[in-house]
Amino acid sequence: MDVRPIPCLADNYAYLLVRDGHAVVVDPSEAPPVLAALEGLVLDAIWCTHHHWDHVGGVPGLLAKGRVPVVGGRYDSENTRIEGQSVAFDDGDTFPVFGVTAKVHAIPGHTLGAIAYEVDGHLFSGDTLFTGGCGRIFEGTPQMMRASMNTLLGLDPALRLWPGHEYTLNNLTFALHLAAEPAVEARLADTRTRRDAGLPAIGDTLALERATNPFLRWDAPTIRAAAARLGADPGDPDEVFAAIRHAKDRW
Repeated sequence: MDVRPIPCLADNYAYLLVRDGHAVVVDPSEAPPVLAALEGLVLDAIWCTHHHWDHVGGVPGLLAKGRVPVVGGRYDSENTRIEGQSVAFDDGDTFPVFGVTAKVHAIPGHTLGAIAYEVDGHLFSGDTLFTGGCGRIFEGTPQMMRASMNTLLGLDPALRLWPGHEYTLNNLTFALHLAAEPAVEARLADTRTRRDAGLPAIGDTLALERATNPFLRWDAPTIRAAAARLGADPGDPDEVFAAIRHAKDRW
């Protein structure tokens, strides 16, 4: 399976999953760049990680070219939050695509209906887990968001991460400010090199996130110490997570 990032809007990514001339699109925020990327391919389905307009805004335009299943989470379906959604999945559900099995993970916090798709060595995390960071908490609570991050933390570390936005440089700059660690500094330098060359800074492994993303490292002594400086109890993982998320909100 070939994964093709499609830059959309100012800093969004949609993704094409391609095999043998057929494609699935993940989080089409706008239709024109997706339609251009689909030239010569047959679109089989649209997968949405959550209902925000910058992830589903292109769905009507794609459906206007031909009706295909629009997949999302159960919560968004029950609350009619994704236009055209025709398939709803719950946490742990699996379904076939291109001869392999995709698995759905419920990861509420950014929104209550947020889900991630795990398929063929890839993880599409929407706005919950970013490269070097995590999403803002709009509808959930810090405790809910940390639980969702813990779900993703427990997945195969070899999975390649494909998030909804290109926030890597900003996220790692914050991470280095929070705790100056060699692994974070090295990843930040690599990210600058990639971005200066006009390349995406996405598609790295969950193992790298475990080593450098502060929102997956609430138990790390350096992150606990940073949270303590922010006034949190360093022995309470939820307080640590909430403190660093609040600090990122003000960054």
